[in-house]
Amino acid sequence: MNDNLRPVLWLLLIVGLAANAVTSAAGVNEFVSAGFGLLALVSGTGLAVHHYRHRRQ
Repeated sequence: MNDNLRPVLWLLLIVGLAANAVTSAAGVNEFVSAGFGLLALVSGTGLAVHHYRHRRQ
């Protein structure tokens, strides 16, 4: 599972950021935009945690 986690987190981060930007610019409901922003925040945090847990010493 560790081998597949980073690409999935990167994909979720990119999708979350793009969707957040589009929904914010289009004036879609703020909760939808906030949901995509939360997705980007969680996936970015997951990438940082994964990096620090698996870095070489």
